[in-house]
Amino acid sequence: MLETLLLSRIQFAANISFHILFPTITIALGWILVFFKWRYNRTHVETWMSLYFFWVKIFALTFALGVVSGITMSFQFGTNWPGFMEKVGNVAGPLLGYEVMTAFFMEATFLGIMLFGRNRVPNWLHTLATVLVAVGTLFSAFWILVLNSWMHTPAGYEIIDGVVFVTSWQEVIFNPSLPYRLSHMLLASGLTACFLLAGISAYQRLIQPGFTLARYGIKVAIIGAAVLIPLQIVVGDMHGLNTLHHQPQKIAAMEGVWETEQGAPLLLFALPDETQRTNHFEIGVPNGASLILTHQLNGEIKGLNDFYPDHPPVKPLFFGFRIMVGVGVLMLLVSWYGGYRYWRYHQSNNVLPTWYLKVLCAMTFSGWVATLAGWYVTEVGRQPWLVNGVLRTEDAVTTVAASSVGISLALYLTMYAVLLFAYVRTLFYLARKVTVEHDSSHQSKDEVVS
Repeated sequence: MLETLLLSRIQFAANISFHILFPTITIALGWILVFFKWRYNRTHVETWMSLYFFWVKIFALTFALGVVSGITMSFQFGTNWPGFMEKVGNVAGPLLGYEVMTAFFMEATFLGIMLFGRNRVPNWLHTLATVLVAVGTLFSAFWILVLNSWMHTPAGYEIIDGVVFVTSWQEVIFNPSLPYRLSHMLLASGLTACFLLAGISAYQRLIQPGFTLARYGIKVAIIGAAVLIPLQIVVGDMHGLNTLHHQPQKIAAMEGVWETEQGAPLLLFALPDETQRTNHFEIGVPNGASLILTHQLNGEIKGLNDFYPDHPPVKPLFFGFRIMVGVGVLMLLVSWYGGYRYWRYHQSNNVLPTWYLKVLCAMTFSGWVATLAGWYVTEVGRQPWLVNGVLRTEDAVTTVAASSVGISLALYLTMYAVLLFAYVRTLFYLARKVTVEHDSSHQSKDEVVS
């Protein structure tokens, strides 16, 4: 049973890790497309429309992979975690159904108009379709995060004969952690899409320095990221305070705090040892963790030993949290430096130096790294509970043989590796293709003029 439990957890982690990559892009990219279309409607500059049509292709590709991987992931509620739907299906089922009815149908219906309808429908309808698809991505994120947040901070329910029944849908939907988790995820999506836009556009600029679409794209992405990252820091702080109140054991694991203490240090580095229940090679800032988490220098943080043995594994949370924060700090530095260059050298033909464009290229998928690290912290931090305080993970797992789970896991991992490679390669192929077509059209015009 232990092997089946471990393999099932790894399989679900692999599925959700692959799936989350794509909604993280489309949630915000839909609104970036709305911005491109709005700018075109206001200025009638064709560059904005060309930028729109290039990125709507990427949106469609990303949306398709998100839908396919989401369907695959949902199967596992029945194949790997039957106890989940048996106990909390009265909550999870309707919420997943609301997501399909309010989000998926809207996105699928109007995506075709976005892709193929500009010359077939009035401009106002094409713009409206873009807005509705973007709204659909928000609805999708909302309902999924309602369910996920409820699993962390369940509310509005009662248990009768071992089954969860809803007593208040308002409390279920607007559970205590939803506002912070939803805001945090939407801002993460915005940063992921901005750095994808910046990275692909920087790649195009390196190929063709005079490529107009890339210049527009980089500027939108850098300014967007520079605005979003401070908001993410503020929301992240509020989310941390909420987590400290409702899931103090998760915070203790993130900060590597073993004994309850006041004035806990902020550990920049350490090697947590769960066997000896201590940290090795600590490098910390005195009172830093207490100041950040309680806003008091001598604020109290409960230690992991107060929750033993029902606390999450420490190393994944400790290092995952620092990876997320580290990437976030890098995003802040890169975006603010770019914003400074636009403010200081806006009249120059070389606003962004070549080395900076290469940095943007290297950070194309930095949003994925931060999102996955944060997601692992969130989800592993709920262990050993599948629904916090209601359903333990080991009580929901399937009785299928470990060998069967292992075979399906291997097939999933192989398929996801191939699809991810193909997706990334296609993005850069499309980026090169539009750049080459731009060069060819300009060469043709030069020949006509000569």
